Amino acid sequence: MKREQAMCWSLAAALGAGCAPSQPGPVEPVEPVAPAAAPAEPRAAERPFDLVAHGETRSDPFYWLRERESPEVRSYLEAENRYLEAVLAPAAPLRERLFEELAGRLAPADQTAPWRQGDWLYYRRFEPGGDYPLACRRAGSMEGPEEVLLDGNQLARGHAFFSLARFEPSPSGRYVAYAVDTVGRRFYTLRIRDSTTGETLPDTIEATTGEVEWAADDRTLFYLRQDPETLRADRAFRHRLGADPRGDEVVYREEDETFSLSLAKTTSERYLVLCSRQTLATECRVLPSDRPAAEFEIVEPRRRGHEYWLDHQAGRDGGRFLFLTNDGARNFRLAAAPVASPRRQSWSELVPGREDVLLADLRAFTGRIALLERSGGLPRLRLLDAGGRELRTLAFDEPAYALELDERSEHGGPLRFRYSSMTTPWTVYEEDFETAARTLVHQERVLGGFDAAAYRTERFAAPARDGAEVPVTLLYRRGTPRDGTAPLLLEGYGAYGYDNEPAFDANILSLADRGFVVGIAHVRGGQELGRAWYEAGRQRAKLNTFHDFIDVAEYLKRERWADPRRTYAVGGSAGGLLIGAVLNLRPELFDGAIAAVPFVDVVTTMLDPTIPLTTGEYDEWGDPNDPRDYHFLLGYSPYDNVAAKPYPHLLVTTGFHDSQVQYWEPAKWVAKLRTLRTDRSKWLLLHTDFDAGHGGASGRYRRLRDKALQYAFLLELAGRPR
Repeated sequence: MKREQAMCWSLAAALGAGCAPSQPGPVEPVEPVAPAAAPAEPRAAERPFDLVAHGETRSDPFYWLRERESPEVRSYLEAENRYLEAVLAPAAPLRERLFEELAGRLAPADQTAPWRQGDWLYYRRFEPGGDYPLACRRAGSMEGPEEVLLDGNQLARGHAFFSLARFEPSPSGRYVAYAVDTVGRRFYTLRIRDSTTGETLPDTIEATTGEVEWAADDRTLFYLRQDPETLRADRAFRHRLGADPRGDEVVYREEDETFSLSLAKTTSERYLVLCSRQTLATECRVLPSDRPAAEFEIVEPRRRGHEYWLDHQAGRDGGRFLFLTNDGARNFRLAAAPVASPRRQSWSELVPGREDVLLADLRAFTGRIALLERSGGLPRLRLLDAGGRELRTLAFDEPAYALELDERSEHGGPLRFRYSSMTTPWTVYEEDFETAARTLVHQERVLGGFDAAAYRTERFAAPARDGAEVPVTLLYRRGTPRDGTAPLLLEGYGAYGYDNEPAFDANILSLADRGFVVGIAHVRGGQELGRAWYEAGRQRAKLNTFHDFIDVAEYLKRERWADPRRTYAVGGSAGGLLIGAVLNLRPELFDGAIAAVPFVDVVTTMLDPTIPLTTGEYDEWGDPNDPRDYHFLLGYSPYDNVAAKPYPHLLVTTGFHDSQVQYWEPAKWVAKLRTLRTDRSKWLLLHTDFDAGHGGASGRYRRLRDKALQYAFLLELAGRPR
């Protein structure tokens, strides 16, 4: 990746409150001053910023908000926070009740599914009241004594933000590499702990991406670093324990600014895989994990339009590589090649490409292959023998669900996968290839009286204006009327070919329990219906994404799933772009919307190659250096299309240290909306978290404060007398 009531009496009963919820109206606290041209200082006022492209000049009156270190910028954002708190002051008790409710569903001592490496079973777990996980292991089985390798709560002490990217044991289990970010900008410090002594080694590697993989010798590890300005992962390093990290060797540097690096290990653990990726091309290099001093060797050179990824299947003569490739197959096909001859000319096809089935992922096992496919908008698992012949397809009964191949699968073990739906918490299963015996390894615990039978999921298609059928998934509590009186929250994303899966979210139950219908519009730009669905929602086809969302909302109103006066929209990041564009196109369609860390200043951002997520995304959004792309982007960029007209209630969130969508994009957008919108009775709220990045607040309890804010915003609006 890359750039979320019924009538007044039922709402009040659900909240345990009286039938007089606070309501927005024409009398509001004084809005923060949104300067018409610049902050109150002569330098900026005398020199407004003009953006020139293709002979055209656009004046940006709020460009000064990019000045991160400016006291005026900080003061402005703090004023917005104070204004939000003033507007939502009547909802403070509701926010607190919501927080307690959300926190009450968390299992205080929950843990993840254990995964085996060598003689150990590794897992993460939480302690009651703890915000951050402990990395633990047990010898042999889960009945053995526990060994705590890392305590996230201790590591987080003294930091307003904390993220433990991952912990990676060395092959023997003696060492544990771990990476932490204490700012939120996704620069991770890599450390190594000796599990036999409990001591942290002096090897401290700053400013990494958090990705790390061990070689088989237990002494060498590989990691990535990003460009400090653009945050593009552009260098891979080799480190030997005990060596000064300042002397670490760069094993590969990606010079093409449209590509970034990823690092992983094959399921067999025999190879490290270093891939250069961009939207339309891939180039992978491999290194035998038992030859850490060797050089990464290219598998198949990059070629525009050719995407592939690979896994290794151990066997005679070194085994073979398995490839998912779109070479000659838009929805990808499965091919194999000997390790000694991995180039495309040696690839032999095992599963051909199909127009109605997308091959999305694979895992190689001893003599077996697992394929994650998408058909009819839903994922499925197909199990094959070594020759590519089908053994069986795993079936699931729910109308909509999420399905993943577990990255911790053992090459010689059973199939391991993760399953969830909007009514089924995330569940890890293992299935024997030969007998089909399935074992439940772990299921996310949900407290607070959760009963899956109390909720219902629907899946159907809504017609788009051009005849396309847009998949829609709905969740609601049984008994919710389908008579056009229920409030609706509709979520969308639609970018990068990201599958917006209908997975379980315990938090959303707080809306469903209060009469909301919660929906996902699987709009074009995602890949739910295959590669063509993605292609139909990127670059100059991007308007389909916005039109699909609008058409789904209108369909749900016509079909009486939603109260037309209480329909709400939510999207984050690229989904925030969706929200911004839709509100410009059809502001009257929604009573309110939430835009989280929204990518809304599209043209200015894409014209600046010095900031993150620009050069690598020309093939996603378009290259504004091309005048045709420039004018197309300018035609829908939310910030550039704010106009003097009414807008619905709007809550916008951002993180001051956001590395994906810089904080100034939502800040500028809100400032411009304040200047131009014509209906001042509607809430326009901006919340800046000064301790967070793109993912919001850290800590499993702290982030629930953000969710409680969003839900209080929605419930206050939905509870207004009509």
